[in-house]
Amino acid sequence: MSEDPVFSHPQGDDKSSKEHYELEGKSEGFVKGDGVSALNWVSFFDELKLQCQLAGPLVINSFLQVASIQLISLIFVGHVGELALASSSLAISLANVSGMCIMMGMAGGLETLCGQAFGAKQYQLVGLYLQTGLIILNAMAVVLSFVYIYMGDILVAFGQDKQISQEAGKYARVLIPTLFAQASLQPLIRFLQVQHLVLPMLLFSGMATICHVLFCWVFVYKTSLGFIGAAASTSICNWINVILLYAYIMFSPSCSKSRVPLSLQSLKYTYEFSKLAIPSAAMTCLEWWCYETLVLLSGLLPNPELQTSSLSACLNLANLVFQIPFGLAATVSTRVSTELGAGHPQRAYQSVLVVVTITEAEALIISILVLSFHNVLGYIFSGEREVIEVVAKLLQLLAVSSFLDSNQAILSGVARGCGWQLLGALVNLSAFYIVALPVGACLGFLTPLEARGLWIGVICGPVVQIIFLGFMTWIAKWDKEAEKAKQRAQSDDSTRTPLLN
Repeated sequence: MSEDPVFSHPQGDDKSSKEHYELEGKSEGFVKGDGVSALNWVSFFDELKLQCQLAGPLVINSFLQVASIQLISLIFVGHVGELALASSSLAISLANVSGMCIMMGMAGGLETLCGQAFGAKQYQLVGLYLQTGLIILNAMAVVLSFVYIYMGDILVAFGQDKQISQEAGKYARVLIPTLFAQASLQPLIRFLQVQHLVLPMLLFSGMATICHVLFCWVFVYKTSLGFIGAAASTSICNWINVILLYAYIMFSPSCSKSRVPLSLQSLKYTYEFSKLAIPSAAMTCLEWWCYETLVLLSGLLPNPELQTSSLSACLNLANLVFQIPFGLAATVSTRVSTELGAGHPQRAYQSVLVVVTITEAEALIISILVLSFHNVLGYIFSGEREVIEVVAKLLQLLAVSSFLDSNQAILSGVARGCGWQLLGALVNLSAFYIVALPVGACLGFLTPLEARGLWIGVICGPVVQIIFLGFMTWIAKWDKEAEKAKQRAQSDDSTRTPLLN
């Protein structure tokens, strides 16, 4: 595979690394108060070009990883019958909140550690952090697999329909290999992401998605597996992606310096990784669980079928739209962490300014499109007039929440890049459980707004996130953050001694 010069791997020699960061000396102008200079237009547009070329594949990869595989499964299962669709939807939803979001969240710790180590040119340390992440996430997958095994019983205990719960339990058990695949896939993605090796991720995700379409058709319609075949296909295709990424890392020259043999030294970083991974998982899960709670609350409203179906349809659309800022958040997390690790606070600061510019443009466009088509988007999810009318009203609020979500997403990315996960978790706890849920519940149950009241509560959460995370970013002393990052990356001299194979 030919290598884009913008993403040429800076491991090769010191000269290429120097050229990669030479914009550090281009900035002139006023001082921001912490030793960080203002941007000039040349460095701004160079950073803009770099981020766009990094963000493009990451956004598409997010769609393929999170959105398309789940949607493809539901599309095929939906033609089997209502029971199959209800059971698989319930199983996927619970599997996401009890497995997928935890794996994605914990892997966020590697965005800080691997990114800052890579920026500091501690390439073997990047590989050791990867091994640490793989060990801990797979150990966590063993614990979480019991939720999948007993999902049917759990759903019955919470009052769900017995037949749907039993079928959902069958579907979830076949998803257990997916849980372990994600325990490997998420660290591998972060490992490649911080090195700007995003095109292989995109290629392999695309291949896995194509395989998923083919396998779903065969397993669901041509075998006795029925709707369970969609879960089997999901597991197989996730593992195809993992194996391809492993093979790339093992044999690609681009990973030659960050690739290290299996080593007991990786266990030394368990505490350091956990200190970031646990609050990082809290950041992700607290937000994800809040949205799932709102869906459950909608089932307690008058006319629950209408309210729940309408709210679920809008949340699915919001999830699709969110993949764009999610990719941008991964981009700024990568740029900030690597530049701080390299001791370049100016470039970390300008990375934040550039991604804010991109995000505001993206968020404005998406909001305008949602508002322009809010009366017709409901037809994607239902043919019933009453549902379409409620969805249209909710989509007007979605245009606002989408704009806010885009901004809080990139601020969360900045927090991961700097290592502020603990503060981010506290902010999310306050935003969603002290503000969003109580406000949404009051407006939903005590006013005629119903589902719209719940969604207004959703809007309040990102507002709080933006205020606090934005303030943290604004007052950040970037030169001090760079010093912390460099100390973290160089705090252990193990990368200069033989590995314990």
